[in-house]
Amino acid sequence: MNGSATVGNEMRYNLNSDMAEGYGPWKMGDDDGLLDLVHSANIACGFHAGDHNIMANVMRQAKEKGVSIGAHPGFYDLHGFGRRQIRLSEAEIENLIAYQLGAAIAMAELVGAKVTHVKPHGALNNMAATDFGMSMAISRAIKAVDPDQILLAPVLSEMVKAGQKAGLNVAGEVFADRAYMPDGQLVPRSRPDAMIHDAEIALENCLRMIGEGKIRAVDGTEMPINGQSICVHGDEPSALEMIRFLKSGLEGAGFTPATLPELLNQN
Repeated sequence: MNGSATVGNEMRYNLNSDMAEGYGPWKMGDDDGLLDLVHSANIACGFHAGDHNIMANVMRQAKEKGVSIGAHPGFYDLHGFGRRQIRLSEAEIENLIAYQLGAAIAMAELVGAKVTHVKPHGALNNMAATDFGMSMAISRAIKAVDPDQILLAPVLSEMVKAGQKAGLNVAGEVFADRAYMPDGQLVPRSRPDAMIHDAEIALENCLRMIGEGKIRAVDGTEMPINGQSICVHGDEPSALEMIRFLKSGLEGAGFTPATLPELLNQN
């Protein structure tokens, strides 16, 4: 099973990263550097990080550099960076997503850009990955605000199933810098083996996930997937170095870069 997106004989790949995650004068990650390397940017919407000024600035730069723009909504949790679990009803989840997606769309319009995908952040993403009801609430909210949005969802997650059931365009996401459990979910960040810092191992994993359509878990288990977009976390100190290495390796293996809309043939 091949997990890459192909047009004719051309193999395509997409690199995405989370951005605009500073707040006021506080910076998180190197947004300028990331925008020179990735193909799609997930823009924090002000709940787990980010604010109106940072959103506008990063979106403006993304448009100038030909990087597709996504909303990156999270729990209302600035102190915890959206990585703490918060129990909400499905109605509250719908409101949470609709509010932040609406803000992202408005900010993009202000700078002459367009939001084309949605990727939930942190604990919200991890919880929805194994909770179909929560995933459906996220999908319903996206569809209500803009049914043309692409849902960027972790492969082997309930979010993929929910997005497809809701009639959304879904792109399967894999993580270059995270390890996987035997059930296909990410290794919890509380474990020492959760993050992958070795760029060579990350590239080997990406070629397997995108080129061969397989994830290898920490115990050696392999699972078939349809992975289309690769995430590297922008808040990691080694992010730029790893992305450069991945781009060189993937393109050396014959893959062509593409934005998410290009990958899903929406351009």
